[in-house]
Amino acid sequence: MKILLIEDDQVLADGLTQTLSNSGYSVTGVTHGAYAEHLLKAQGFDLIILDLGLPDMDGLQLLRSLRSQKLLLPIMILTARDDINDRIEGISQGADDYMTKPFELRELEARLHALVRRCYGGFTDIVEIGNLQLDTSNKQILAKGELLNLSARESAVLEVLMLQKGRVISKDKIAQHLSLHGDALADNAIEVYIHRIRKCIQPYEVSIRTFRGLGYLLEDK
Repeated sequence: MKILLIEDDQVLADGLTQTLSNSGYSVTGVTHGAYAEHLLKAQGFDLIILDLGLPDMDGLQLLRSLRSQKLLLPIMILTARDDINDRIEGISQGADDYMTKPFELRELEARLHALVRRCYGGFTDIVEIGNLQLDTSNKQILAKGELLNLSARESAVLEVLMLQKGRVISKDKIAQHLSLHGDALADNAIEVYIHRIRKCIQPYEVSIRTFRGLGYLLEDK
């Protein structure tokens, strides 16, 4: 699960990155709204944490821009603005949650987990397809109750497909999801991961269909 953290307080950003990374999230931090927009076009993310007091623009301006581009990622506002009118404006402009500083880390993690559950898990911790289960609370993929024997990157690919079950996911989108901190992937890396995953999940009533030129779809057999 990849989070884009848009926060210009470096001390706070470093602390959040460490805490969320320890909880199994992959966190990319940026300080400027314009660069955040660029990064969202270049990489795949699953959730956004957005400060409103950015150096180059108001966070609400960035929020409006993202929603006008039909970006459907869940967005949590994390800000020092605690006036009720600011809260109402943030939610009305498209934020999925609004949390004020200072805050308790445990509450932030609980709210993030709730966003993931609501937006990707159908209000439960478990995403199911066939005999596969993705437990969003601990980032584990199970087959008939047993952990799948996959590498970290193979698990990340399958996680993307399960979170977007029923949708065709492009190779670029998968590559963006796997590319952490600018690490490049070989041209055929995605095909290799898909091949290995197919062999692993074959007994579990699911399959990965290839739509040439479009991407991959995880579906029930």
